[in-house]
Amino acid sequence: MLMLVAGRPADAADGATLEVTNPATGDVVDSVPAATAADCDRAVAAARAAQPTWAAVPIHARAAVMDRFLELVARDAEDLARLLSAETGKPIVEARAEIGNIPIAFRAFSEKAKHLYGTVIPPGIEAGQEHHLQLVLREPVGVVVAIIPFNFPCDLFDQKVAPALLAGNAVIVKPSSENPLTLTRLAFLLDEAGVTPGAISVITGSGAVVGAALAGNADVDLITLTGSTEVGIATAKTAAGFLTHVALELGGNDAFLVLADADLELAAEEVIWARMYNGGQVCCASKRFLVHSSVAEEFTAKVVAKVAAIRVGPPDDEASQMGCMVSERAAIAIEEQVEHTRAQGGTVVLGGTRKGAYFEPTVITGVPATADVARDLEIFGPVVPIITFDTVDEAVAIANSSIFGLAGCVFSRDFATAYQVASRLDCGSVVINGASFFRSFEMPFGGYKYSGMGTEGVSSTFEEMTRTKTVVLKNVL
Repeated sequence: MLMLVAGRPADAADGATLEVTNPATGDVVDSVPAATAADCDRAVAAARAAQPTWAAVPIHARAAVMDRFLELVARDAEDLARLLSAETGKPIVEARAEIGNIPIAFRAFSEKAKHLYGTVIPPGIEAGQEHHLQLVLREPVGVVVAIIPFNFPCDLFDQKVAPALLAGNAVIVKPSSENPLTLTRLAFLLDEAGVTPGAISVITGSGAVVGAALAGNADVDLITLTGSTEVGIATAKTAAGFLTHVALELGGNDAFLVLADADLELAAEEVIWARMYNGGQVCCASKRFLVHSSVAEEFTAKVVAKVAAIRVGPPDDEASQMGCMVSERAAIAIEEQVEHTRAQGGTVVLGGTRKGAYFEPTVITGVPATADVARDLEIFGPVVPIITFDTVDEAVAIANSSIFGLAGCVFSRDFATAYQVASRLDCGSVVINGASFFRSFEMPFGGYKYSGMGTEGVSSTFEEMTRTKTVVLKNVL
């Protein structure tokens, strides 16, 4: 599968390619170009040239292009879902759900774009300004680079590409080298739908080459990145050399607090959604399970029973509830982290073993609050480490001890207590009586501390992807 550059399919300048494999079978799904820095520069130049033309298209007409894109997505929905499942290892049912989110997101961003009204500062608001009218307008930032990770590529394509294009920007998509195929297909569908040639491009290849080249290009106006904290910091440092704006959604080690009066059946059920969906490869998945000591035994028994019932199998099997990790390398990393947690005092009571790219759903009990996983060790897989506490203050202190602050959740039958705990958690979103794995397209989503900067969602992304201009009609009145 080729890249899309300047409105045309493109190989890498030197002809190099990368194989994309099915992590469940090891079979090659397809290959993509391994882009060079020169390819990135060409895409940026094309985007810079095309952006004014695309920005001149009225917003209602841009929205109409998005509607045509959605018609093409609907036409190819099953093929896209199967491709996403094959290259990512997620169950076909989850892949279909992710493709099904595309129209929800694009329609929401289209409606918001139609209501990005400017504002007026009337005369006389400020002394000495009685005769002046000030018009505050929004304009596109220009060229946007969207760096997208492997775990929810289509959902994050929706969050970044839809508002960027609707705001009148040109967009260059950099997908993960683990699974770039579905996003490449989506970029070509946008081109087919009528986006100005060059205003949508997709560049494939390693992050070390492609990500660095795009971040280091002075003609890029905004980098929106979802990924690891390490990659986010490195990207921000590179972008700082050109004062390029960055929006970062990074790592998380979300705390799942179960208070003494919690509905334990509900909390145990939410663990499955919180930790097992997409094999636990979710930025805002609950990753530290802080449970009051008085209910820890009962909660653990419920969780073990529910986790043990999960059907792990081939991603293309309709009955599979969990597939494999995105790669064997990812599964090995989880295996090492579980062993590290065991060495620090935890007891593996369920799972804990790996077979190729598959990792068993795992429950670890007796994890001390001093263990790395209780603070900053983010296990990106289906692992439930249980840490007990005796007081609410202790639970909040453990939750806030992490360098991360993406999301969190708290379970309690007392709403006032739950709200007080939520207000004390140092993170960007908190769910009461539900898992931290909650992200609607409408909500502003982002983290505190090392979990990122800025937010994205229908309610906030356009603020990141537009610039403010004030036009003053001096002495007009």
